Amino acid sequence: MFYLTSYLQFAINNLRFVGFGFVMLLASGFGQTFFIGVFGPAVRAEFDLTHTSWSAVYTTGTLMSALLLPWTGQLIDRMSLPRYAAMVIIALSGATIFMALAPSVVFLVIAIFLLRQTGQGLMSHTGTTAMARYFPADRGKAIGLASLGFAVGEAALPILMVLAIAAIGWRMSYGMASLTALVIVLPTAIWLLKGHHIRHQTHEDRLEQQQKQDTETGSWSRRDVLGDYRFYLLLPAALAPSFVGTALFFHHLSLAELKGWDAAWFTGSYWVYAIGSVITALAVGPLIDRLTAVRVLPTFLLPMALGLILVWAFDSAWWALPYLFLVGITSGIMYTGLTALWAEIYGIKNLGAIKSLNTAISVFASALGPLVMGVMMDQSISVENVCAIFAGYCLAASWLLVIGLKGYRRHAAEST
Repeated sequence: MFYLTSYLQFAINNLRFVGFGFVMLLASGFGQTFFIGVFGPAVRAEFDLTHTSWSAVYTTGTLMSALLLPWTGQLIDRMSLPRYAAMVIIALSGATIFMALAPSVVFLVIAIFLLRQTGQGLMSHTGTTAMARYFPADRGKAIGLASLGFAVGEAALPILMVLAIAAIGWRMSYGMASLTALVIVLPTAIWLLKGHHIRHQTHEDRLEQQQKQDTETGSWSRRDVLGDYRFYLLLPAALAPSFVGTALFFHHLSLAELKGWDAAWFTGSYWVYAIGSVITALAVGPLIDRLTAVRVLPTFLLPMALGLILVWAFDSAWWALPYLFLVGITSGIMYTGLTALWAEIYGIKNLGAIKSLNTAISVFASALGPLVMGVMMDQSISVENVCAIFAGYCLAASWLLVIGLKGYRRHAAEST
């Protein structure tokens, strides 16, 4: 009850700015795997692609995005948030219309690059970075509430696109997405940022005070992060949702076919994933504010590992529901916890640059995931064994995460 009251009061007091984060994360769905994956069968049929070749197209475009993100992501540290957000949304609209018009496989690669750069990369980067930067005392609540945009997108967009593709085709469906970004998302985001200059000035004053005190959390640069061995112990776990989750959602329709599950029913069950994500994000936010992300995160991959084991062990379609719910739990913790973790450990002075580095590496991992899973399936490795392999990866990454966070725990406790 206390958590609910705390959330409601925080949401009421910061409705517009948290709403901005929600809108950015919701619209990032146009470039997320759960959205693009729904178009997979139609795209493969039109361009005559196999699972591996479609995965290769996706991987190539995503890798190109990962290479650019460290530069485009750090610009949020140098530009005003309204201007940066407007540029990102306009670019997203252009990316979706480019996808709708792609005439060949070469242009398809470019379209995937643009979608991943603007949607998965910069839209989510903008929303989460803004929440972490401007709410230092309530970072968990802010990210948790904004991350509901992810959950709503994951629950609603796939089934809406399945229906749209059946009614008007996949190209027109992407055209609708482009129009939505330009006509609805852009003006809404700008309106929600009205008066942001006051909030930004408060942030600048707080940052100046931190610098005067010469606190360690204000001193980390991207070079410092790359030179810290503990960062590399955290990476396997930080990348697991991108690597494993992207692979699964990209090939979900193939997984459903191989397991004998009805594809429409399975896609329509994504709301279960969204519920798991929402409940967890809302519950974890206040815990992070009280205990720090360093203490909350160590076991966040275990629900995903358990869900993968369920797919490995059982064939009944009803097991898809707990699988989706458990993967949603991991996603809910990840959405809230990882951004808060980088802010706790490395400070907010260069948060955009540091988070864009992690985002770029995550995008790289999300590029490899679908390709690795596609190759394994084309090599006749059963989908059950693929899930078992991914579960083993999650468990190993969790062990490394615990080791890495031990080195940060004392620092995080002192800084908070």
